[in-house]
Amino acid sequence: MKSEIKGQPSFCYIHIDLEPGESVIAESDAMASMAADLDMETSFNGGFFSGLLKKFLGGESLFINKFTNNTDSTKRVTLVQATPGEVREVQLNADSDQGLCLQPGAYVSSTPGVKLGIKWAGFGSFIGREGLFKLMVTGTGTLWYGAYGGLFERDIDGEFIVDTAHLVAYQPSMKLKVQLAGGIIASFLGGEGLVTRVEGKGTIILQSRSLSGLAGWVNPRL
Repeated sequence: MKSEIKGQPSFCYIHIDLEPGESVIAESDAMASMAADLDMETSFNGGFFSGLLKKFLGGESLFINKFTNNTDSTKRVTLVQATPGEVREVQLNADSDQGLCLQPGAYVSSTPGVKLGIKWAGFGSFIGREGLFKLMVTGTGTLWYGAYGGLFERDIDGEFIVDTAHLVAYQPSMKLKVQLAGGIIASFLGGEGLVTRVEGKGTIILQSRSLSGLAGWVNPRL
């Protein structure tokens, strides 16, 4: 399998070339184009009940599509995410500790060896508009994830403050706490409101834009 991310950084799409017998899994509606002789199978995202949990608690689609190359030559499928922005590719393996935590809606696609689950994120995460649950990605294989805007990394050793709705991915050992940006008056009159305090050691992935910020800018103008 070969893959290439094009259209960076604002309008990313993923070309995946499947060799005979290979498969790739993508969230519902991620396929932009595919070879006519590729087989596509639609199923619940981890089963019926697991799919419901991922949709209503983890912010993911209820269904997933599996694209399989049952021919004798290389075939291409092109995948996109729902929002304009950057997409990244990550290689996971059994030795990569506990995997990766993704915020709701960040998952785009993966190879069959990658497992998706949900984990309680806490009421603080919900108050910070990050959802009550987070998506846990574990297993062995390739993961593609993305977000609205550009993606950039920060290495953390201790504590770090992130504006709510800008955190995309982080390691499961890291802890998140939601708090006011400053005092009550400064937090709300200054426009920052709530922020997320990240505690621990590891790397976090941030997005340069947020959909809630876009909605807040657009709504008064409609």
